[in-house]
Amino acid sequence: MNRTLDQLVKGIIPESEVPAVPIHGITTHSARVNPGHLYIAIHGTNLDGHDFIPQAIDNGAAAIITNGRDVGQLPVPQIKVSNPRRAASFTAAEYYGHPSKEMTVVGITGTNGKTTTASLVSAMLKAAGEKVAQIGTLGTVAEGYPQDKTLTTPDPIALHKVLFDLRQDGFTHIVMEASSHAIDQSRVADVDFNYTVFTNLSPEHLDYHGTMADYFQAKLKLFTALSPAATAIVNIETEYGQAISDNCTVPVVATALAKAGDVFFKDYQIFLTGIHGTIQAGEIAYPVDSSLIGKFNLENILCATATGNAMGLTQEAIKNGLKKCTSIPGRMESFALRSGATALIDYAHTPDAYDKVLSTIKDMVVEPGLLHIVFGCGGDRDKTKRAQMAASAERFGYYCYVTPDNPRTEELTEITADIVSGFCANEYAVFDERGTGLRQALDRATENDVVVVLGKGREDYQEINGKKIPYSDLEIINEYRDAR
Repeated sequence: MNRTLDQLVKGIIPESEVPAVPIHGITTHSARVNPGHLYIAIHGTNLDGHDFIPQAIDNGAAAIITNGRDVGQLPVPQIKVSNPRRAASFTAAEYYGHPSKEMTVVGITGTNGKTTTASLVSAMLKAAGEKVAQIGTLGTVAEGYPQDKTLTTPDPIALHKVLFDLRQDGFTHIVMEASSHAIDQSRVADVDFNYTVFTNLSPEHLDYHGTMADYFQAKLKLFTALSPAATAIVNIETEYGQAISDNCTVPVVATALAKAGDVFFKDYQIFLTGIHGTIQAGEIAYPVDSSLIGKFNLENILCATATGNAMGLTQEAIKNGLKKCTSIPGRMESFALRSGATALIDYAHTPDAYDKVLSTIKDMVVEPGLLHIVFGCGGDRDKTKRAQMAASAERFGYYCYVTPDNPRTEELTEITADIVSGFCANEYAVFDERGTGLRQALDRATENDVVVVLGKGREDYQEINGKKIPYSDLEIINEYRDAR
């Protein structure tokens, strides 16, 4: 890439004040600085990038962007801005030539359902013959690209780099998840979204946002900074969806299970084998024949269909996309066990998701089968939801197996105490090692029982004291699977 410093920061500060220093890369990590890089110092949760400016310069940084803090006289140009995170997004988009402008980009946000909705929209686009990439919790899902999992929404430099690469490789459509952290931290501020989708909102990430009002405001930003040509698809079933619809700055397509929405279910039936019905969008009726299960997936299917309809996809492409998207990795994945029981893994990690997932699974249990629930709560995250998740598990389950999830830097005993406070009865056991708890649940399960394992989905690690330790629920479940 051939860019100069004055080109990259135009629009942030007057070009006349910036030298035309050649820039050969951008990074916010001092250890990753190579000669000719622009280093952007960001004040993070645990570390302050300004403290690492000397290392960045030693590594060859050609220029530095700071928040204006006094860092002394530097041997390279220093650009002072009020918001280095915003500057990182702006300069990354400039450096890579605003790749999102040349593609059709769908951004999906909400507490639950982002990955499933994104997967459904991607399947519809593929059925329409488009070259599509999906970016989110599952990593970058694109033909020819390694599916490395990082953050739900990558940092802006990594994001614009992958968008640039995808554009160079002929991808025309991007479907990406936009987390509240990413929106608040300006990671997607310079992505040109053509369509944005709101699924739902329930208590989550309050350790970061503080209040539901602030959490909502973070989500709302995605719908108030769109170009006039964009379209928003909004689930208006709740007050939050209605508020987003009311405050959105572009045309809104409202979805609702009932006729209150622009796109709605004319009829539907939910079976253990999937969801069937008809979605009405204006004069067009879309038949639904999906193998996804659970009432909560009605919302995801509805949002995805409304998005496909807004994009002008054919009835056939939408129908086939819904049918071909047979399962979402780590979302209500089912496995038959040798014992005659069934194991299910799901990424659910909020009280609302627990209620939706467990109520669906409870209805699936064939009498006299029992529901065993293996779960834990992440450390260094919202503590208020832990007791609520335990209460939900107890309400729907026969027996609960409380295990570590990703303790991170928090003491496991403190996490467990918060969880246990939500139980009313004594139908649970506590384990210091997740695999031990999961194996006990699988050992105890007999014919018609269901073992549901919540929280980690297909993650292949546990985060403990700053380290990612190899661990997989799926690998353990595979030891018990029916080989037929």
